[in-house]
Amino acid sequence: MRKLLLALGLLVLLGAAAAAIYWQRTGTMMQAAGPHSQPLQLEVRQGTTVRAVLAELDARGALADRRGVELQLRVRGWPRIKTGRYDIPAGASPAEILRQLAEGRVVLEALTVVEGWTFADMRRVVEAHPQIKVTLRGKEIPALMADIGHPGEHPEGRFFPDTYRFAAGTSDHDLYALAYRKMAEALDRAWNSRVPGLPLADSYQALTLASIVEKETGLASERARIAGVFVTRLKRGMRLQTDPTVIYGIGPSYDGNIREKDLRTDTPYNTYTRSGLPPTPISLPSREAIEAVTNPQETGDIFFVATGAGDGSHVFSATLEAHNAAVARYLARLRGNRLKGNGTR
Repeated sequence: MRKLLLALGLLVLLGAAAAAIYWQRTGTMMQAAGPHSQPLQLEVRQGTTVRAVLAELDARGALADRRGVELQLRVRGWPRIKTGRYDIPAGASPAEILRQLAEGRVVLEALTVVEGWTFADMRRVVEAHPQIKVTLRGKEIPALMADIGHPGEHPEGRFFPDTYRFAAGTSDHDLYALAYRKMAEALDRAWNSRVPGLPLADSYQALTLASIVEKETGLASERARIAGVFVTRLKRGMRLQTDPTVIYGIGPSYDGNIREKDLRTDTPYNTYTRSGLPPTPISLPSREAIEAVTNPQETGDIFFVATGAGDGSHVFSATLEAHNAAVARYLARLRGNRLKGNGTR
């Protein structure tokens, strides 16, 4: 019996020693470089457990001892990992990988909202992005605006054009809310630093005019001068007479050509038939367009027309006679370009 007890005691000691050695070895292994020699991409979906992640890492050759990692975590505590796509560096240790997942250091996706787009353009791109969680598809505009906390507001012009970086699985709600907030901040800053005497009742009218300037500007350096033309017209009680508002009023049926009858057909957005600003913005204006409207370059010009040079530039005029001459030069240049394109000399 004594010999048996001694033998059992020895086995217990040996087992304890082996466990201690294994514990020490796995602890060292947690900090040691992993066996994978190439970077890995790992996607953690909603509800994925740490054990499932470890199993995938093991299957892909990133862990030297998965069970040893699990033993360490059972004793030290299981981390809370965040969803998203991760780039796992070559040779990253188990501790480094788990720290990256716990801190949410995900691969950032990108979505670009372009200046001059309409909200409908933005919505199509958001809903087509493969890494955005779409929750508002099919919702009517009033319901969408209420969902992001701005019930009763028209969406046009309210969202800031920019390149947005976000984790995979970010919702459309969160992106809209962020873009709305950025536009509100940009508009507030510009409105608070506006020049005195603008013929604009509030910042929303500035946003509306900026959306027109955005659509009319082909050359960035001309934004403030184009804004100045519209501001001068408003001060003189002249109609804005700008084609982009007419096109916006035509809506989805617009076929790419604006005709004389379109200019005569009255809509709330036709600035040939109606005085003042349209009821809402017509596009998503850039920060620069908003700043141009709140600090316009007023030169006395009340007309502008494209030069036809292909660089987006315009000829500005203070009188109708000068404007008509500039239009004639523009049309002659267009005819000349068409003749060249047809091979005629």
